[in-house]
Amino acid sequence: MDLDLMLDNITNGIEMSKELFRYLHQHPELSFKEYQTREFIKEQLQHYGYEDIQTNVGGGGIIARLVGGQEGPTIAFRADIDALAIHEETNLPYKSVNDGVMHACGHDAHTAILLSVAKQLINYQTEIKGTIVFLFQHAEEVKPGGAISILKSGALDDVDKIFGLHVRGELPFDGAVEYCHGYALAASDTFNIRIQGNGGHAATPHKTVDSTVVAAFLVQQLQTIVSRNKNPLDSGVVTVANFHSGGGAGNVISDYATLSGTVRTYNPELRQMIKQRIHELTEHICQAHGATAVVDYLDGYPPLINHFEETELIHHLFETQFGQERVFETEARMGGEDFAYYLEKIPGSFYYIRAGAFEEENYPHHHPKFQIDEDCLQVGIETILTIIHHYHFSKVGVLQ
Repeated sequence: MDLDLMLDNITNGIEMSKELFRYLHQHPELSFKEYQTREFIKEQLQHYGYEDIQTNVGGGGIIARLVGGQEGPTIAFRADIDALAIHEETNLPYKSVNDGVMHACGHDAHTAILLSVAKQLINYQTEIKGTIVFLFQHAEEVKPGGAISILKSGALDDVDKIFGLHVRGELPFDGAVEYCHGYALAASDTFNIRIQGNGGHAATPHKTVDSTVVAAFLVQQLQTIVSRNKNPLDSGVVTVANFHSGGGAGNVISDYATLSGTVRTYNPELRQMIKQRIHELTEHICQAHGATAVVDYLDGYPPLINHFEETELIHHLFETQFGQERVFETEARMGGEDFAYYLEKIPGSFYYIRAGAFEEENYPHHHPKFQIDEDCLQVGIETILTIIHHYHFSKVGVLQ
């Protein structure tokens, strides 16, 4: 099958892709609760003619397989399907109808793109060399995530390569595609600290152990992990994102205070060192002030490391298809993604599509006004079909 002919068919189906995207955007569901979304995906796949569909994989994933008429590799493509606990503040005619829930990270676009590819590819089943795996993953946004449970289920044991894409809503849509060698996204850990003091009247602080003062001092000292304990050549972030203490009265010293935040790293040794230092600083600072504390540290997703050969492959394929002027190598970032789990087990790569709806300033991911340009759907479809054509329709038809 000629790739240009496959891509020509995209234009005819782009309105369908937009309809899928708008429905998904309008009906977002939270991680591990994507009940209607999963049913919608299954119904669409069945409507396209798919029979080999696994549901509730790893507790909520959906996997559809398109087994070709000729021998060849098994290549998987993943789209995440969950939304965020955010109240949408856009003026879109298809804005969320579920109060307090929003697709503010582009998972609706990822799912619409992969469904559109699935619809088109089933028409060429007899010509396909090998098997194409369409993976719709639940719960990317909430740890432990859906990827690790899907892997543990064994449903991907026969997969030779895996690829994933993510829209970059913070960058204006211009048709560009981005790839990244090696480390692409960071390990993303979280911590919660509860400091127990001894509350009392604000007029007699000497009779209390002020948890607010202890917590404030700890916030400052946690920053020294990055500035004084970490090698400056290593990337690392320690952020205290939430600080809660007191109940509103100005004459009461709070009995306890809570802190929560995130740690981002690439280096496994640095990751462990920061975890240890958070425990040590919290214990010693609280002890020095006469307070106690409990640290709840959650190891999150591992760093996302793209495989060299697969990244070079898509780099070459995209430049050939789109032209050098539309393909860019991007830098590693400190965000986290549970696609990292797949890449620990299966060779592959994770790449990006510029997708922001506005020409200049766009709202970042996880913002209530996050918005993408629907034309990015066509670019996403083209990238996946380009990879599929290489593995499943080319004259070689073998792993490269």
